[in-house]
Amino acid sequence: MKLYFHGGEDIKKRDSKEINEKAFADAGKSPTVLIFPWTADVEKIEYRTVMYDYFKELGGGKIEFAELSDSFQELKEKIESSGIIYLPGGNDKILIDRIKERKINPLFQRYNKVIIGNSAGSLVMCKRYVVIKGQEGEPKTTSKEGLGKVDFEVAVHYKSAIPELSGQSPDRELKKLSRKMNKQIYGIPERCALVYDNKKIKPLGDVYVFDKGKKTKL
Repeated sequence: MKLYFHGGEDIKKRDSKEINEKAFADAGKSPTVLIFPWTADVEKIEYRTVMYDYFKELGGGKIEFAELSDSFQELKEKIESSGIIYLPGGNDKILIDRIKERKINPLFQRYNKVIIGNSAGSLVMCKRYVVIKGQEGEPKTTSKEGLGKVDFEVAVHYKSAIPELSGQSPDRELKKLSRKMNKQIYGIPERCALVYDNKKIKPLGDVYVFDKGKKTKL
């Protein structure tokens, strides 16, 4: 099992292509890619076309979409036959709610191939994840419940040039939260990623660790 936690990629610009190339190489030749366009923003046809073309260029074989109209059995078959699952950016709460409503979280827990999460898609893979004050209009920095694929916390769009994405004073907020929760938090910038490979963690690009109120580079 390999999990790719993107800090944020503009899929139209393909600005994390090298990271995705590694993920596709891990999945083997011409993997079937299953995309979950359940985060509101990527439900639009234009985004589906962008993702389809992008993943074909990366070496994907069959490109499928998990539809909200699919039955549980149809989703189960799509998940089990895929070599890569892609969880896009957008609204993390909508993505989590839809996965839970369809009762397919156990299928994610059993999945042992490659999962690529982009921004919101990265967040939901965690048991808990961080939303910094100012992100998504949050009034304060908080730790939210994810789907529990891994037992560590991440914060995405770390130090983004766009305040609405980075949140307010991310260093101060992440130091404070790591001290309060006594747990490590990984701050992942855009165009960078954290790779989880059977309990081993490595950065692709600059990734930062917040632990007991201190910040270090991974």
